[in-house]
Amino acid sequence: MWVFTILGLAALIGVDFFIGRKPHDVSIKEAGIWTVVWITLAVLFGFGLMLFGTGQASAEFFAGFVTEKSLSVDNLFVFVLIMAKFSVPSHLQQRVLLIGVLIALVLRGIFIAAGAAVIANFSWIFYIFGAFLLYTAWKLIQEARAGEEEDDFEENRLLKKIEAKFGVDDKYHGTKLFIQKNGKRIMTPLMVVMLAIGMTDLLFAVDSIPAIFGLTQDPYIVFTANAFALMGLRQLYFLIGGLLKKLVHLSYGLSVILGFIGVKLVLHALHESGVGVPEISIATSLAVIGGVLVITTITSLMANKKREAAEAAAAQDKTPIDS
Repeated sequence: MWVFTILGLAALIGVDFFIGRKPHDVSIKEAGIWTVVWITLAVLFGFGLMLFGTGQASAEFFAGFVTEKSLSVDNLFVFVLIMAKFSVPSHLQQRVLLIGVLIALVLRGIFIAAGAAVIANFSWIFYIFGAFLLYTAWKLIQEARAGEEEDDFEENRLLKKIEAKFGVDDKYHGTKLFIQKNGKRIMTPLMVVMLAIGMTDLLFAVDSIPAIFGLTQDPYIVFTANAFALMGLRQLYFLIGGLLKKLVHLSYGLSVILGFIGVKLVLHALHESGVGVPEISIATSLAVIGGVLVITTITSLMANKKREAAEAAAAQDKTPIDS
């Protein structure tokens, strides 16, 4: 099953790469069609698990997929900042995102394998996962309440050291990652962007893997839920890129989801330790995650509508009255 699944995902990635092999500006229509295609494939896979496996496995997949998809949407904010920071030409952005998705799949595959091995041998790791998710939820709440919004992407020390060691050209050269200049092999800005995306993917994996292990401990479901959540990310970027800033309450919603999963993990750890505590069912988890995302979307749209009305009223008040 693992072999067939990986071969199938590799074929889908190959098709995606073949479609986007030539750098071009991605239209809303193209992004919309492929977003629907990827989500449909994920839904069919989930129902396939129900048909050939169990209802429990299917429910765990959908809960994991929705959670990872919502976390991926939040991650798109950082991708937007990276693209703006390095002034990536629009026709090259789809190539950057495709490579970014491949890096994310590899990194998460490694994290999932490590996480599954640790869980199989040390049940107390659920306490650490739960505490980490509760801390992350609290941090998201604090940042949202403080109104912290990043307007620029700051390069970390490692990325700056790599740039200093290899050197970076001042302009893009199509899809080339390295060029020869004055007898020296240096990086193009596109290579720097891909390194930035890869490092960001590593940080995202640290948050997302404990979250999905709180919904299922089956490595197969964890991996496939992550894979399907990531594989439509490139098209989703172009589809909702302009709408991301309107999801003003997304951080609140994600903090509630991560906090909920953190509590679920702690309860599970206590149960594994022999403490008679109730465990949260996967059906309840799916209902909570879906409900929080719906409420978050509705309240975000209402807040944006109210803000736009206030700005329009303020602009009207500033308009000079004809004498």
